[in-house]
Amino acid sequence: MPVKYRSTRGGHHGMSFEDVVLGGLATDKGLYVPESVPAVSADEIESWRSLSFADLAHAILSQYVSTDEIPSDDLRRLLHASYKSFRSPDVTPVVKVGGVWVLELWHGPTFAFKDVALQFLGNLFEFFLERRRARGEQARLTILGATSGDTGSAAIYGMRGKKHMDCFILFPEGRVSQIQERQMTTVEDTNIHCVSVEGSFDDCQAIVKAAFNDKEFRERVSLGAVNSINWARVLAQMTYYFWAYFRVTDQQDTKGAPIHFSVPTGNFGDILAGYYCRRMGLPLGKLLVATNENDILHRFFTSGKYWREANKVTISPSMDICVSSNFERYLFHLAGDDTDVLSQWFADFEKTGKLTIEGDLLAKAQAEFVSASVAAEENLANIKHQWEKNQYLFCPHSSIGAAAPPHCDLPVTETVVLATAHPAKFPSAVGMVVTPMPPAPVELQRLYTLPTRKHQLPNSLAEVQGYMVQVLDGDTALAEAAVVAAESAKEHGMTNGSHGTLVNGKSAGNGSGGSSGGGVSIRQAAVAAAAVAAVAAIVGAVFARRR
Repeated sequence: MPVKYRSTRGGHHGMSFEDVVLGGLATDKGLYVPESVPAVSADEIESWRSLSFADLAHAILSQYVSTDEIPSDDLRRLLHASYKSFRSPDVTPVVKVGGVWVLELWHGPTFAFKDVALQFLGNLFEFFLERRRARGEQARLTILGATSGDTGSAAIYGMRGKKHMDCFILFPEGRVSQIQERQMTTVEDTNIHCVSVEGSFDDCQAIVKAAFNDKEFRERVSLGAVNSINWARVLAQMTYYFWAYFRVTDQQDTKGAPIHFSVPTGNFGDILAGYYCRRMGLPLGKLLVATNENDILHRFFTSGKYWREANKVTISPSMDICVSSNFERYLFHLAGDDTDVLSQWFADFEKTGKLTIEGDLLAKAQAEFVSASVAAEENLANIKHQWEKNQYLFCPHSSIGAAAPPHCDLPVTETVVLATAHPAKFPSAVGMVVTPMPPAPVELQRLYTLPTRKHQLPNSLAEVQGYMVQVLDGDTALAEAAVVAAESAKEHGMTNGSHGTLVNGKSAGNGSGGSSGGGVSIRQAAVAAAAVAAVAAIVGAVFARRR
């Protein structure tokens, strides 16, 4: 029976894989999940043990993608093409460091784990668009994503040069590493557009979510998502849990025994893939949520309190996230797949910034996950220790995964640590305790010789939309009019110091749905509504002209 998809908020059911992938975020503000998680027998899982990485991915994804949507041979071709760009024949090799198993996820084009999903997602987007155009449709896709570092470069390398799509990536100015920024801004393909935003990653993510929730804008520009809200990313990441399980149990001759996984966690997408693997039947032990000082997830799994706090700047910037965008999928399942319960939880969270789970539900969550928070001092000490003892260099995110198991009494011989990025991407942090650092890979060294290009914008949804209109249409006059409309809203007090995003004439503020600092006057609301209407009219004119 073909797998269909639904929204966590209840507004969509029976969705196809293609519509879910191209849509990204559901129009009811929910995230797409399978209507049922396929259960695979132990014998069938065991039959996958000797498969190559790409063929293993094919076996897993075939459980979620009907051959009516993507013929089996086409899916296999897409997967093999996606992993040809990896430097290791194993794609994600498993190595032993002292007594610790390390799953190296950084052998792709941008030296980060996100390549595993985003190389595939770029090919998948192109496949669907080409097929639609072959049917006579004028199919295009405008990718909009936010990054705290690695997602942006991986998305760009996955989308660069792809037909019928433009890719816009927002990143917080001054809050990604120099190498991460150069990986994004040195790409010369004309369909790639980098935007630095004056704010935090959460601000960038808020702009992206607001753009997706602007129904008219979303439909006119055909928005698509590359962040981990896109189901295809979670799906593609399942492969390396199966792969690592097979490799470790092969070497230890412990087939069928449970294996724990320690996962550096920010947006919850990577560890969520492991959760689905366990539900499919893979005999995983504990899934360890390893966080830095931005520990909202650790606080949830220890106390049941999912409470928003101010974002802290740390030496592991890709995990500097105070609200985990993928966590909604897990909470949906924790609520028994009840869309009403989930919707109420998030309505309350959006108003108060607080969600508390107690009793049996908390006990269930704690049975499925354990967690630990590793601060900078311990993180740096672990990087230094692993280098001096084992001559193995962890990045400041992977090191958190390696330092976390003792916090939860997990035996290292039965635990796989996910190494999410190459250490050379974070020389400032690693260089604090390892000197001299080993030379960076030549691909990363070369970035410093290349010209860069980016567009800097304030923390404003309307200005981001205006810039996108300019790029997509090439009409500077219309784009300037869009910016004037955005400035008009800003001059009349309709921006917010936290997010500054203008949505339907109201400040999104800190996510609570109201304004900060005393509310919004009728005149301000009217001006803001007029500004948004002006942007909508401009966008409409642009895309009427494009059609």
